[in-house]
Amino acid sequence: MTKTVALLGTLDSKGGEYAFLKARIEALGARTLVIDAGVLGAPPFQPDISAAEVAKAGGGDLETLVARRDRGEAVAVMARGAAALAARLVAEGRIDAIIAMGGGGGTSIAAAAMQALPVGFPKLIVSTLASGDVGPIVGVKDILVMPSIVDIAGINRLSSQILSNAAGAIVGMAGVERVKQAAEKPLVAATMFGVTTPCVTKARAVLEDAGYEVLVFHATGSGGRTMEELIRAGFIVGVLDITTTELADELVGGVLSAGPHRLEAAGEKGIPQVVSAGALDMVNFGAPETIPAKFADRTLYRHNPLVTLMRTTPEENAALGAIIAQKLNRATGPTVFMIPKQGVSSIDMQGKPFHDPAADAALFEALKKDLAGNVRLVELDTDINDEVFAAEAARLLIEALDDRSE
Repeated sequence: MTKTVALLGTLDSKGGEYAFLKARIEALGARTLVIDAGVLGAPPFQPDISAAEVAKAGGGDLETLVARRDRGEAVAVMARGAAALAARLVAEGRIDAIIAMGGGGGTSIAAAAMQALPVGFPKLIVSTLASGDVGPIVGVKDILVMPSIVDIAGINRLSSQILSNAAGAIVGMAGVERVKQAAEKPLVAATMFGVTTPCVTKARAVLEDAGYEVLVFHATGSGGRTMEELIRAGFIVGVLDITTTELADELVGGVLSAGPHRLEAAGEKGIPQVVSAGALDMVNFGAPETIPAKFADRTLYRHNPLVTLMRTTPEENAALGAIIAQKLNRATGPTVFMIPKQGVSSIDMQGKPFHDPAADAALFEALKKDLAGNVRLVELDTDINDEVFAAEAARLLIEALDDRSE
């Protein structure tokens, strides 16, 4: 079946480039559906969805936007409209993929639209901003961001190849059929870091043997945010939140924060959760030269050339314990917190670079002091990656899930 690719962009300023991309996609055998999000002039060719329709869907009026010539207002309105229309097109089954290209304004409109679409739906942005921090562009969705290399201003020997590659990529993604499992299993979310991998790997195997499908999220900020969104969307039946390290980055100022609402969705939804202190011994930074000067005297560990870890202090860990307790105390479903008394990561055990019993004790004591009666506290005299700890974490979650299903 011929696939349809939506092209979303500002045709007033990028009309020639979109005409080229449209032709390349159609040459590969796909249909196109063009959505115009430009407000400063007439498009060079007729789109399938006009800028006036996009503005209306965004709660605005194209003539008013043109008259005001307020770029910020125009981008905001067109972004809302593009998001609403793209979501509708996907829901109606009218498109199989979406592609966009642009600079700052075009990228922000495209990002808003694509972040409104389901995970797994093919999305690609060719952007001049792709070589920097693409977190705001991607959000918590699987958006492929391709560097444009040169500005999107005319078709030349470089841009023609980049856009042709983009056309091939989006047509290829549109043609990939969803892999169907033999049977849909209940979904459990788990959080993992390199320093908690053995624990989560063992626990995942136990959960899978019990009939659950486990989605493992890398606790790098975007991983935690994505997991929280999927929980709120109702996809997840239980959470094995072994690795809560993103809370340390949020508190101290590391680069892998998942925001202030991490560790809240499962409690709000009332689904079973087993939580631990995985990698709360560390805050994440980039290469050593990127670490703020105020942390120069701290205990640091070079994880790799691009990642430097900083050991959390007793004071920071006490604050983290209070934060975790405050969040878990609000949970409306079965909640367990597990304490691994011999270390919260593979580098926090005796003889390892982040071994600091005083810092761990400050975390555990704050938790014991502040956790309310609705949270079950389990202490094991092991480190977090011990097979006994991993198996018990999985067992406790399975037990809670079984109780809910009865």
